[in-house]
Amino acid sequence: MGPGGGGETGAEAADDAIVAGQIILGLKTLRDHLGCSLRGALDAYVARYEVLRRERAADFTKSHEEYWANFHS
Repeated sequence: MGPGGGGETGAEAADDAIVAGQIILGLKTLRDHLGCSLRGALDAYVARYEVLRRERAADFTKSHEEYWANFHS
């Protein structure tokens, strides 16, 4: 279910943020969903990003390099 659908889980919302390139929102969503530290959320984000890049490659609008160009951790 998409945004505003009311039935989206934390994991689905995180996936949507990851695919959309909304890194900060994705990290916040993962922290809330997993109850982890920022470092834990970043590790989970990167791992999920790699899975989604393989499974939903056509959904990404930026190359890997463009995706991470302005993010520094």
